[in-house]
Parts: sequence; structure tokens; C-alpha cells
Amino acid sequence: MIPVTKPFLPPQQEYQDLLDGIWQRQWLTNMGPLANELEEKLQKHLSVSNTLFVTNGTIALQMALKALNITGEVITTPFSFIATTSSIVWEGCTPVFVDIDAQSLNIDADKIEAAITSKTQAILATHVYGNPCDVEKIQQIADKHNLKVIYDAAHAFGVKVHGRSIFEYGDISTCSLHATKLYHSIEGGLIMAKDETIFKKLKSMRNFGFAGSEAFDELGINGKNSEFHAAMGLTNLNYVDKIHQKRKALTEAYDKGLTGFTAYKPQWHSKATLNYAYYPIILKNEEMLLKTLKKLKENNIQARRYFYPSLANSVPYLRTQSFKVADAIAKRVVCLPLYYDLDEGEVEKIIGLIN
Repeated sequence: MIPVTKPFLPPQQEYQDLLDGIWQRQWLTNMGPLANELEEKLQKHLSVSNTLFVTNGTIALQMALKALNITGEVITTPFSFIATTSSIVWEGCTPVFVDIDAQSLNIDADKIEAAITSKTQAILATHVYGNPCDVEKIQQIADKHNLKVIYDAAHAFGVKVHGRSIFEYGDISTCSLHATKLYHSIEGGLIMAKDETIFKKLKSMRNFGFAGSEAFDELGINGKNSEFHAAMGLTNLNYVDKIHQKRKALTEAYDKGLTGFTAYKPQWHSKATLNYAYYPIILKNEEMLLKTLKKLKENNIQARRYFYPSLANSVPYLRTQSFKVADAIAKRVVCLPLYYDLDEGEVEKIIGLIN
């Protein structure tokens, strides 16, 4: 079977070498030496500052909302993974959906202002498939209305826009290091804060709000990650460039082979680099999508309707809403298999079946 994704695993001995050190130290969690080393190396690799390695990308979103004292309405996208919306609700805030742009599939920045009310406190936007939002226009709107900006950059590891890391935009950016991502620590996440005071607050929050060993200065949570996850993150970091090049080659093979197929890819930000995290295509209609999925499944190939359905009309704890573009795209978009161990022969098979 060809799955839609498969985690990258480094040479086992390289990982084992780091595990041997964990056994010797018997320091398993609570920000041990490997977790701290990973934070430092990721900051350097990504050219960012004020970075925390946390439990997962969802915790990162929840911490971001809490650190910025967001309690009211949060403008967000209906086209994202459930964690984007659930984090808002979990923190006692109200998600206010805005439709997406039909080309980029990101939140439509031109429609944000119309959704702002006296209760609006923040914009939480997703860089869908790693494709940067219109970060400049969103920041202009936020500045005009005194709003905070949080980016769900779960898919955007390594992406740069206007020559800067995508994580440098907004008040806080978060990233997922889940096993399905192009770079992972099995389970894990990152949170980056522009403001030094907010960063210090997040750092305290990650460890229950401790201020020293016998006092507290924040409402905190257990957002720490383990040495075992950090070891995987450190080992995989040695292979990021190799992973990127392989995914690029596979993407180019798809692009070349699917030129005659009635579908299109999301339009990537013109000033951004690509990280090749996913290979989404948008088909002519849902009927064609279902036919394509059926054909692939018959040949033991898994593709994923990502994201489907729209969050605005599928979440049981929110009132059902309809958004013209998001609803239409969700019914027509599918992600094809893309991962390091996939070979070009398998890509050619997928292309042949689809064509």
C-alpha cells in the first residue's frame, strides 16, 4: 500500500546514540539537555529568536491565546485542521470565521475587516499547506484595529517570505512537529514570540507557571516535551535538507505528469519559498474527486481530503455556517501521497491512474 504520508526515520543507530546518553543521565523530561539543545539548534536553523519546544502544536496554540490574554472573539479560517478552531473554543474564546481566497486557500484578508466587532481581540490565521497568508495586509488590519495576530504555521517549517522566516510574522507563531510533518520530533511543537516579555511569560507558562522552585508567577500548563522526542528532533534535523530535496523532486514529478489533468494547485505566495509539505490538487467537482479517490483506493493508494469538511459546518459545538469558497474547495481538494520514502516510480503509477 502507498499511504498518503509516512514519517521520516533517521538511521536507528544515530537515534540510539542519543538514547544511550539519556540512559546515562536518567534525565527524561523537564527540559533536559537535549530539549535545550534542540531549541538552540532550531533557532539557528530557522533564523528566528524566542523559540520554545513544547508538547505539540495544539498546546502551542492554546498557550499563545492565553499569553496574549485573548478572551473575546478571534477571527479565523474555516479551512484548517480542527486544532485551529478547538484551541480557540478550549480557551473560552469565540471563533469568527472568514471565508478563504479561492487561489491561495488561506483566509481572505480582504474580508477580515467586515468581521471585526467591538469584541474582536485577535486574528488566528493558518498558513495552509505551508503557503504564507497575506501577512502584510493582515498586520495592517491588526495595527489599525489594535488586534493581536497569531499564526498557525503547523505546516510551514522552513518557509521564508520576503526573505524572513514565516515564524517572524505576527505576535506569535506556532508550528507542529508531529510525526506526519516534513520535519518532526514524533510529537512536538514550537512557539515563537516577537515580544520578549510575552516570550518570558510563555516560558513560565510551559512549566506550570513556576517562578523558581517554590513560587508561581503565571497560570501555567505542562507544555514541556521529553528528551526522547528531543533526541528524534535533533537526529532528524541533520536530514532536513535531504528531505527537502527529495520532496521537491517528487513534487516536480507530479507537476510534470499531471499537466493534462483537469485540476489546479493552490497559488503559492509569490515572495515565499516552498517547503513541499503537501501535494494538494483542486479538482473540477466533487464527483471527479470521489472518482479519483475510488480509483486510487482500488490500487492500494491512499489520498486524503485535507481539509474536509469545512470547520464552519462540521463542528458539533459551534453553530453551523456556510462559506461559499471554503465549502466549495473542501469538497474538491485532495492531497496526494508525498513523503521521503516515496519513489518516483510510485509517483508515476499514481499519475497514470489519475490521468
